[in-house]
Amino acid sequence: MLCKTCNTDKPDDAFYKGQKSKCKECTKAAVRENRFAKVEHYRAFDKARASMPHRVAARKAYQQTEAFAESHRAAAKRWATKHPERRNANVLLDNAVRDGRVIPWPVCAVPECCAKPHGHHPDYSRPLDVVWLCDAHHKEAHALVRKAA
Repeated sequence: MLCKTCNTDKPDDAFYKGQKSKCKECTKAAVRENRFAKVEHYRAFDKARASMPHRVAARKAYQQTEAFAESHRAAAKRWATKHPERRNANVLLDNAVRDGRVIPWPVCAVPECCAKPHGHHPDYSRPLDVVWLCDAHHKEAHALVRKAA
């Protein structure tokens, strides 16, 4: 069959059922392009969909299963393997807090913010040199670093 988008002759299994004018690759590319063009619309849609009561309940139920625990352990292990310097910095900071060598701040370091903070490492080679930021400001700090890079 001929895909009318890429003008390539492809076998029947390269097309979705009921859609014979556009191959799977072209369909996927069109969906990605549309989602990127209307990113705010789809973010709002995904957020509303994720907060539906039956979906929240299903996520909560899944989090109680052994399958979730195994998946979570595997993901944490992959992250630790992929980011050994970050993992080491986090472990050293957690141990220092536990032992009383580092005292965490009671609130976020950003003025006017009184949310509960956690340690942000500007430089992972100095694991005890942290800035205490709440979750929102911590994400902003990492976004600024990514944008600058």
